[in-house]
Amino acid sequence: MSAIRTLAVAAAARVTPRLGARAFSSTAVRAQVIASEPMRAKHAEIKVDNNTPTSTLPYQVVDHHYDAIVVGAGGSGLRAAFGLAEAGLNVACISKLFPTRSHTVAAQGGINAALGNMTKDDWRWHMYDTVKGSDWLGDQDAIHYMCKEAPRTVIELEQYGVPFSRTKEGKIYQRAFGGQSLEYGKGGQAYRCAAVADRTGHAILHTLYGQSLRYNTNYFIEYFALDLIMDESGACRGVTALCMEDGSIHRFFSHKTVLATGGYGRAYFSCTSAHTCTGDGNAMVARAGLPLQDLEFVQFHPTGIYGSGCLITEGARGEGGILLNSKGEPFMSRYAPTAKDLASRDVVSRSMTMEIRAGRGVGPEADHCHLQLSHLPKEILRERLPGISETAAIFAGVDVTKEPIPVIPTVHYNMGGIPTKYTGEVIKVDENGNDVVVPGLYAAGEAACVSVHGANRLGANSLLDIVVFGRACALHIAETLKPNTPHAPIAKDAGLESLKNLDKLRNAKGALSTAAIRLNMQKTMQRDAAVFRTQESLDEGVEKIDEVVKSFSDVNVTDTGLIWNTDLVETLELQNLLTNAVQTMYSAAARKESRGAHAREDFKDRNDDEWMKHTLSYHDEVTRETKLKYRAVVETTLDANECKPVPPAKRVY
Repeated sequence: MSAIRTLAVAAAARVTPRLGARAFSSTAVRAQVIASEPMRAKHAEIKVDNNTPTSTLPYQVVDHHYDAIVVGAGGSGLRAAFGLAEAGLNVACISKLFPTRSHTVAAQGGINAALGNMTKDDWRWHMYDTVKGSDWLGDQDAIHYMCKEAPRTVIELEQYGVPFSRTKEGKIYQRAFGGQSLEYGKGGQAYRCAAVADRTGHAILHTLYGQSLRYNTNYFIEYFALDLIMDESGACRGVTALCMEDGSIHRFFSHKTVLATGGYGRAYFSCTSAHTCTGDGNAMVARAGLPLQDLEFVQFHPTGIYGSGCLITEGARGEGGILLNSKGEPFMSRYAPTAKDLASRDVVSRSMTMEIRAGRGVGPEADHCHLQLSHLPKEILRERLPGISETAAIFAGVDVTKEPIPVIPTVHYNMGGIPTKYTGEVIKVDENGNDVVVPGLYAAGEAACVSVHGANRLGANSLLDIVVFGRACALHIAETLKPNTPHAPIAKDAGLESLKNLDKLRNAKGALSTAAIRLNMQKTMQRDAAVFRTQESLDEGVEKIDEVVKSFSDVNVTDTGLIWNTDLVETLELQNLLTNAVQTMYSAAARKESRGAHAREDFKDRNDDEWMKHTLSYHDEVTRETKLKYRAVVETTLDANECKPVPPAKRVY
C-alpha cells in the first residue's frame, strides 16, 4: 500500500546563498521559480509500489498553495495569469517552456477586430462571418462576446505596447483575411485583421510576458503538468507537476485552475505546430473522467511549405498572393467565385486537394500547389511579409520576389478541446444532458472549445480568442474568489494515481520506443483523418489507432532517472497525444455529414437536422474504451436586442 507522510511543516522560504556556498549547478535554490515573494511550500513524501526495481523509492513532493494557478504560458495563459495577479490574487503560472517559447510566438497573420480603420466596419458583421465560418457549429453567445470585445481587446494590446503596423495616418493597419466580409456578407471584402507585419503572435506574446512581470505573478518554468487533482465532490483542486530540471514532484493546490495548454497538432505527421503541442491539458481533463468536445474538427491550413510543413501565413494571400496550379492558373475562382483565395481555410484546402487530384498539381509528383507573391511590390514584401520571405528562403530555397512558394494543406489548428462557457468555466453534461459547470476548473485558448470556432476557425480569430478568453477567465475568477481564501482539507494522498503513472512509465521496459509508437500514431492520423474522409478510411483509422493505443503498454523508456529526462517527458507527451488522437478518430467516424473542416466524400452535405450538435468524447486509458455523447449548440446570442442570432444558411464564398 502506498502511503504519504508529512516530513516537514515549516515553510520552505527561498534562501539567498553566500557567494561560493554551493556549486553553480546546484538546484537547491530554484532558479526557474520566478517570484516576487518567497515560495511558500510544504514538503511531503509519497511512496509508490508498482513492483518495479526502483518504484519502492519515495518521491519527494513539494506542496504549494495558491488562490489560482494557470497551466501554460502562451497568450491565453499569460493574459489569465497577470489578470489574476492584477486583481490581487496569489497566482502561479506553470509552464513546460519559457513563456516566450510558447507556440503563440509562431502566429503570423494578425488579430481580427472591427476597428474600422481601413473601411467602415461593425463587430456584428465580424460575428456573422465567424458564425458562418464555423459552419453553424459555433456557440453564438460566445461568438457574440468575443466579437464585441475584439475592438477593446486590440486597443488594450496596443496600450500594453504591441507595435502594430500603421497606416499613413498613424492608425493600426488592418489587412484582408479569409472569410471576412462587410454588411453580413453582402458588402465585399473586409479589412479587419490588425497585424504586426507577419510576426503578430511574436509581438503579442512578448508584450504580454512583459506586462505580466509588472504584477506579482509566480512563474514555475520548465515544470511539466501531469494531472488534475480532483476531490471527492468532483471539484478541481489543482495539479501535479514534475520539475524537469531536478526531478522533484510538486502538488499545486488552488481554488481555481486555468488550463491554457494549447493544441495537439503533433498527433499528425505533417503539421505547423511546434513539437511541444501535445494536448497536455486535454489529456489531463480526459484522465479526470471529463469530456472533450468536437475533436473531429481539425483545420488544415492551405499553405504549409511542401516538405517541411512550415506555415506561410494567410496574410500572404491577404496582401495579394495567388494560388496557382501546374498550368499557372489562379484556380480558386472555380471553387469560391467571390472570395477566391480569401475563402475560409477549409474551403481553400479542399480546393487545393481537388486540383491535385485532378492532375493539376505541381512538382515531379504533381502533389502540391504554388503560392505566387512575385507580382507584389518588393516594398510590400519587405514591410508586411518579411518573416514569410525569410521562411520561404530557408525552408523552400525560394526567393519570393522571383519564384512561387511550393505549398500544401497542412494540419494547423484544433477547433475542438475542453468544453467551456464564454466565461472560461469548464462544463460537462449530467445524466439528463444538461450542462454542468466543473467547480474550480477553467480553460482558454486552443486547449478550450468555447466554442467560437465551431467546425472551422477563421484566420486571425485565434489570437483574438486567446486574449479575450484568457481575460474572461481572469475576470470571472476575480469576481467569484476572494484573495487568500483558506483551502479546504483534501486527502493526504491526493495525486497518488498521477505519481503511479509517472513511476510506471519511468520504469517501462517494453519492446517499442516512444518514437516508433509516435510515428505509427502520426501516420495513422495523417492517412485516415485527412482533408477528405470516408467511412471506410475512418473505420480503418479507428481500428488502427486502437492498435497504436494498445501498443503503448509495450513502450520502452531507456532513461530511468528523473533529472532532465527527455525520454520520460516525451513518453508522457505521447500518452497525452494518444488520448487526443483516439478521440479525434472516433468522433470523426461517428459524424456522418460534411461540416467545416470535417469533409466526408460519402456524406457531402451538412445535415443540420441530425448533426447540428457538439460531440462529447470520453477516453479511459485503463480500459482503452472511447465513448461518445452529444450536447446542443447554443443558437442564441447574449442579447438579441443588441445582436440577433445568425440563422443557418448554405455556406458559400
